[in-house]
Amino acid sequence: MTLEEISISEAARYIGIRTVPDEQTAELFERYEKIVRSRLRPAYVYRVAEIDFKEGSVVLSGMDVPLTGKSIQKLLEGCNRAIILGATVSAEADRLIRETSVVDMAAAVVVDALCSAAIEQVCDRAETEIFGDMPKNMRTYRFSPGYGDLPIELQKDWLNYLNAQRRIGLSCTDSYLLTPTKSVTAIIGIR
Repeated sequence: MTLEEISISEAARYIGIRTVPDEQTAELFERYEKIVRSRLRPAYVYRVAEIDFKEGSVVLSGMDVPLTGKSIQKLLEGCNRAIILGATVSAEADRLIRETSVVDMAAAVVVDALCSAAIEQVCDRAETEIFGDMPKNMRTYRFSPGYGDLPIELQKDWLNYLNAQRRIGLSCTDSYLLTPTKSVTAIIGIR
């Protein structure tokens, strides 16, 4: 997968700019958008699972750990299957942010925002590729561990379920933060 042009307006929102960036910031976005796009190596993996609702939790076929919490039950209500998704723009994002921060902190903030917009683009494109022409009302929105009362500790189980470390280099720390940092795990219910 290759990145398309990264939305500068979306990236600007990540740093709190709700209108048009000032000239100096706009120049940074323009300059670094091309660099970010050339350096990142986006990838995603997914798995389709059957859903079963049991004793206040959701059980995915092939996964030993149940999904607990009211948020996930509400999200998946009426669904019989789900997609577990893992996506990343690669460790290059972390390296580029680190390299840029040594030279210019303002540029590093812009690079970080562009990388955040890039991972959202990857997730959106993954959904388009996975679901094809399926109407949006036939699926839920993306929902990640740590949202609502869905335990963040599920990160590790989902990554194992996807074999994400081997397939796309996506893992998590002992405190369940994804690494590379510009990465996402999510579930999408299918009605």
